[in-house]
Amino acid sequence: MKKLRLATALITSLVAMSANAYQAEVGANFNIIDPDAGDSANSFGLDGAYYFAPVQNKNGPLNEAAFLNRASNVNAQFQYADNDNVEVSTITAGIEYYVPNSDFYVSGSIGRYNEEVDGTTTVDYDQTYYSAEVGFFPVANLLVAAGLTGYDDDTDDDVDPTLRAKYVTQLGNYDVNLEAITSFGDVDYYSLGGDVYFDSTFSVGAAYSDTNDDLVDDGLMTIRAKKFINTQFSLEGSIGFGDDYNTFGVRGAYRF
Repeated sequence: MKKLRLATALITSLVAMSANAYQAEVGANFNIIDPDAGDSANSFGLDGAYYFAPVQNKNGPLNEAAFLNRASNVNAQFQYADNDNVEVSTITAGIEYYVPNSDFYVSGSIGRYNEEVDGTTTVDYDQTYYSAEVGFFPVANLLVAAGLTGYDDDTDDDVDPTLRAKYVTQLGNYDVNLEAITSFGDVDYYSLGGDVYFDSTFSVGAAYSDTNDDLVDDGLMTIRAKKFINTQFSLEGSIGFGDDYNTFGVRGAYRF
């Protein structure tokens, strides 16, 4: 009888661990860019990540489990957009690696951008872009990283330095996520954002991004929310308000 109770307890704990851990996530998204003038552009995308070790869902927000676990992973994204006679596609592959038994972090990514414009003649434009960074955790759950981001195409290339920070902590009775990223160069860019977790499954947040690129409308304010239906399936949505356009996006994801 004692052995039976022990075996039952072991099986129960293994099932619970399996239900509260995942090693991969796949997602799909759909987005609309609605300018004040002209037709709307629609885009859809797929993304995925594979973690080198199972990620445990502990007491923190489910959305931050990988970060709080310092879960090394490989990831990829694909995005496609179509607006009248313009088709744009991007594909990106990356890696995040948290150095074991230390507070150091490294990451890198490489991607391909393709744009086709159909008119009297077809214009085909390709660009390779890449990034790399090194980070450190000065305190628990605070990552500070510095790196480089660049691109290369048939006519031009450029490399700019970047700085990024991410901090998951508690304010009062709530968990919060704070993020900031910036790049410096011929074109400067920055983004600030944060999320409040009302419980481990539901968050509401906002972000603001801006650039000094003359070809890009200044400023985009985004409101976002995310809900985990259970420990495996999540839904999220966002609305963005720009100077000359608005954006709408939804994403669903599954962990296993």
